[in-house]
Amino acid sequence: MNYKIWRNNNNSKYLTIEATFLNLHKSPQSIHLPAWRPGRYEIQNFAKYIKNIKASSESGEPLAIKKTLKDVWEVDIQGHKNIKVQYEFYADIQNAGGSFVNTDFLYLNPINCCMYIENKQEEVCNIEIEFEQNKDVACGLVHIKNGRSTLLKASTYHDLVDSPIMISSKIQHKTYLCDGHTFHIWIKGKIEVPWEKVLVDFEKFTQEQINIFGEFPEKDYHFMLWMLPNAYYHGVEHKNSTMMTIGPDGQNFDDMYTELLGLASHELFHVWNVKNIRPLELLPYDYAKENYFNTCFVVEGLTTFYGDWVLFRSGVYSKKEYLNELETTFRRHFGNSDSSSQSLLESSYDLWLDGYEAGVPNRKVSVYFKGAIAGLILHHVLQSSNKGLDDLMKMLWLKFGKPYKGYTYQDYQKCCEEIADVSLDAYFKTVIEGNISLKILAEEALKIFNFEMKDGVNGQLTLIDREEN
Repeated sequence: MNYKIWRNNNNSKYLTIEATFLNLHKSPQSIHLPAWRPGRYEIQNFAKYIKNIKASSESGEPLAIKKTLKDVWEVDIQGHKNIKVQYEFYADIQNAGGSFVNTDFLYLNPINCCMYIENKQEEVCNIEIEFEQNKDVACGLVHIKNGRSTLLKASTYHDLVDSPIMISSKIQHKTYLCDGHTFHIWIKGKIEVPWEKVLVDFEKFTQEQINIFGEFPEKDYHFMLWMLPNAYYHGVEHKNSTMMTIGPDGQNFDDMYTELLGLASHELFHVWNVKNIRPLELLPYDYAKENYFNTCFVVEGLTTFYGDWVLFRSGVYSKKEYLNELETTFRRHFGNSDSSSQSLLESSYDLWLDGYEAGVPNRKVSVYFKGAIAGLILHHVLQSSNKGLDDLMKMLWLKFGKPYKGYTYQDYQKCCEEIADVSLDAYFKTVIEGNISLKILAEEALKIFNFEMKDGVNGQLTLIDREEN
């Protein structure tokens, strides 16, 4: 499957996309567009951005095409082995998971707009993008520039749609080396970056994460940041990159730096925890429908906890800064959903239903925030066996991530108990499968850092450092 992308009008928000499909045999042939994107577990219906779709043979002969489902089309290939499908895609979404184009910047998420044939997802894919302002191309894919055209090569369709692309003539770019790997930082925006400090801090937390697992699974890695004009905070994990959006663009760098560090550390941890250590239900991704799984509290909860903890451990965050970030996590759970009826297990499964909206009162919990607190409590539990979360993550990596074999909830339980060398039934029944308050268990676990939970002004939860009080 190969793709060409261009604009017929330099002021248009529509991209013209031509998809070429080779070596076809059956007719009619179903052509699919993804209904969701990995990292955002909800149906997003990208087909709503498509118009003017048509099909033809390789020589240009028109072929009949009709829609059969909301994001599936059938082409009467009439004996042709190679066909082309051309359509226009509206690119005007300013977040980390969308696609956007203007006169000097193109941000493309191939998952939004690149159609596929189900039995060809393991084949090599190329994508050629024509964009005049292509001095800088930020992407985890191998690419070659030729004039205004950029050719990007992916080993499979899965790799293609897991590789966001920024193209512009105004992207700041620096690199650093860590454990023999090259890490890139790309920033699109007007903000002035104190690169010397940024590179030192990023190398510190990167090395700390590599130390946990003992190795980095990719040759290189790309931190991609797009500074938006409005207040914003969003990140998406990918195989060997992350796309982050923070705003507003006009703010002082110091005012957004803590947010950037937390976001970047969180997304880097996902390289191991979900891109490689992946729930069985997500291996491989099925882009056509919901991929229900009940371990999102592992995918997002442990990653949320580790994102800030690694920054503290590596010396990037001070103890006070870490206290503030942990306090935010605690407030978001205990202030909003500690009394909710669902367990972490249930809310993980229901993420596809309403995980990214407020939802009805006292029903669901956040797999991010309660999941992070569950991780803190588990670390405290494991310490009684002179072990910790690092031992668990290393085991998950060696058993499931490195061999790229999906894990189940039961597998996760077994690994936790193997590390603890005792039954953890009480932990899983109470913290993961139950819906009672975690306040007492969390208060006990905070002693790891010598922190304490207090009721502050107007009853708002506060964390204090006992060493300073």
